[in-house]
Formats: sequence, structure tokens, C-alpha cells
Amino acid sequence: MTTSRATIRDVAAQAGVSVATVSKVINDRYGVSASTIERVRAAIEQLGYESSLVARSLRNQRTNVIGVLVTDIEPFSAELLKGAAKAIRGTGYELVVYSAGGEAAHAVGWENRYLSRLSGTLIDGAVIVTPTVLAPSYGAPVVAVDPHTGGEDVPTIDSDNRRGAETATEHLLELGHRRIAFIAGRSDLESARLRETGFRAAMAAAGVPVDPALVVAGDYAEALSANAAHALLRLPDPPTAIFAANDISAIATMDMALTLGMQVPDDLSVIGFDNIPESTLTRPMLTTVEQPIQLMGQRAIEMVVAILRGEHPDPRQVRLPTRLVLRDTTAGPR
Repeated sequence: MTTSRATIRDVAAQAGVSVATVSKVINDRYGVSASTIERVRAAIEQLGYESSLVARSLRNQRTNVIGVLVTDIEPFSAELLKGAAKAIRGTGYELVVYSAGGEAAHAVGWENRYLSRLSGTLIDGAVIVTPTVLAPSYGAPVVAVDPHTGGEDVPTIDSDNRRGAETATEHLLELGHRRIAFIAGRSDLESARLRETGFRAAMAAAGVPVDPALVVAGDYAEALSANAAHALLRLPDPPTAIFAANDISAIATMDMALTLGMQVPDDLSVIGFDNIPESTLTRPMLTTVEQPIQLMGQRAIEMVVAILRGEHPDPRQVRLPTRLVLRDTTAGPR
């Protein structure tokens, strides 16, 4: 047996008042006695009535909802959403998450299509996670987390990707590695560009040339990174260490090494980037570079809320620090 959703007319009937009176109570308008307000609110509570977001936005031009738009719910976005959930508490805003289940991951412009579906009647502002492009003509506050390389004038949150990559590479160099491979991230994201820049800068500072055959694309994706690792480890002169541009790629690399009969770190050192919870579940546990993903989500929501309140966040580009987390997947080469 199904029950129909309570309507404003149901609330009016329960409270013994007109629909207009219920509307006044819901929208905090004058002209209703305290006793009537109490009666209407009791009816709303008893019936579980919720006004439609669309109807609310048509009345007030506001929904008090902030959207977080992601291509998929994967470890990085899941951690970021934890931070966003913390930040939304006590602000008076609600949070809605919109995901295409990974189908739009490589579709340029997915964020603008999502915004067109949600804008106007469903959300007042948005956080876009790892966008491909982002035109600043949406007309409501938009903040990008881990922005693309296009450089539009949109507020952004990211981490110190270059310094993090330098730190990871320096660690491998200090252990004595010289044949160091790099599995790169998504070429359209600023984080991937900066991580490769940091890798190359650390190698150059140590006077170690980068073998072009040891730099391959992984796109931050598990399957592509596994294929990249397989190709690297089957080279006539394979690397003794692999720096993967994110933890998902690093874990895929470890799995591939195991499939090929190699031991980490005895035969191959592996280091990742992100420090997602899964990095502590591998055996051995993954050495990685931590970026404060939850804090990135928190800062992004705080920035959107500030803009909605008429404030002007300064700076508009927030860069958070990274740090090396030493665990068990790196050692000196044989």
C-alpha cells in the first residue's frame, strides 16, 4: 500500500485554516496569530509536509540549496563530499549532489549541461568538481574544485600539486632511484599539469634526465593506469620506481606488479597522490602525497555561501598545502 505525499491543502485541512494562511506560515509572512502558527507547524510536522523546491524558488527566487556536481562518486569526490557536508551545517542551506555515474567523465562541457538542468529552480549556487570547461556565464555563484587548465575567471580550490609532486619525486631520488616512471593524470586538469611539472622539476634539480618512455598517460583512471603500468614494467629497461599521479592509479600499478610476479617495494617502489582512505587498505600500505580533500570540499562550500551572502572572498583562488605520507611501498632499488 502506498501513501500519497502530503499537500498544502492537507496541512490546511489538518490545522483548520485556509491554504493562504498555511502559505503565510511557510513563508514567514505577517498577519497570522501565534496560536495559528503553532497549529499549522504542528500539522506540517504530523503530516511530514515538504514544500516543493521548484515552488519555493518561484515564490522567493531562492531555493536555499547548493549543488555539488561530479561526474561520478569515486574515492576523491566521496572524501570531498564529507567536507562539503560539514561546511553546510548551520548555514541555512541544503546540499544536493548531482552525478552522472561516470558516463560524462570524458564529455567536454558536462558541467554546463548539468548546470542548465539545475539552475534557476533547483539550486542557488554550485561547486563543480574536476570540470572540463567552465564558462562564467551561469549567473549564480560557481566554485571549481581541482580546476581545468582553461583559466576562466571562476573561484577555485585546489592543493599545492606541484610541491607535492616534487616531494614525492625527491623521496624516490633520495632512496637511490634513477629509473623513475610517471603515470600522468587527466591532461585537461591543472592538477595533472602541475604534478607532471613538479616531477620534472625534481628530476632536473637532481640532474637526472627524464626518459620519455617512462612518462605515460593514466588519466587518473584505474583501467588505463593498469595498462600503463603493464607497458612500463614490460620495457627492456623497466623503471625501479613509479610515481602515479593519484592513488587510484598507484593501487592499479601495485595490482599489476603483483600480477606480473613482482613484489612491492622489493622489486618496485610505488608512490601515489591524494591519500584517500583506500591507500591504507593496500598491502603493503601505500606511500602517498596527502592533499586535504575534505578541507577542499569545506572551503568550496564556504566560498559559495559567502558569495550568496554578498561577500567577496579574497583570495578567489585558494591553494592548500600537501605533505608526504611515508608508508610501506617505497624502498631503495636493488
